[in-house]
Amino acid sequence: MQPNIDHVQITVKDMKVAEPFYDRLMPILGFDINNKVRAIIEEHDLYVVEYLHSSWDFAICSPRTAFKDGIIHRRKPGALHHLAFKANSRAEVDRLYSEIKAIGANIVHEPRIFPEHGPNYYALFFKDLEGIKFEIVCNQ
Repeated sequence: MQPNIDHVQITVKDMKVAEPFYDRLMPILGFDINNKVRAIIEEHDLYVVEYLHSSWDFAICSPRTAFKDGIIHRRKPGALHHLAFKANSRAEVDRLYSEIKAIGANIVHEPRIFPEHGPNYYALFFKDLEGIKFEIVCNQ
């Protein structure tokens, strides 16, 4: 097997908050908003929105009703710590920073070298409106 990702699906706290944000974020990250699909799967207490791409798909989904009052924290067991997207250049990281900042993302770290990850590790860290952490990185 080759270690390729087919899709990533994350649970958000509030779909009414998350979906409009991801509708703005995903095109910045290379997804075509026209390739977005939604589904409600009642037997699983699930509402899912998928952003489809020829390389891989990204989806957000509702929490189970029993967990809707839970708190998002990336250090909980089983939680997504963060998701990193690979940029082709430092200039691309800088451009994406401006676009991501413009849609209201919470910027954790502006683009810079992070020597603790390597001498060429140039990255931007941000969170969505509910606190889920992402990274844009160029490691060259």
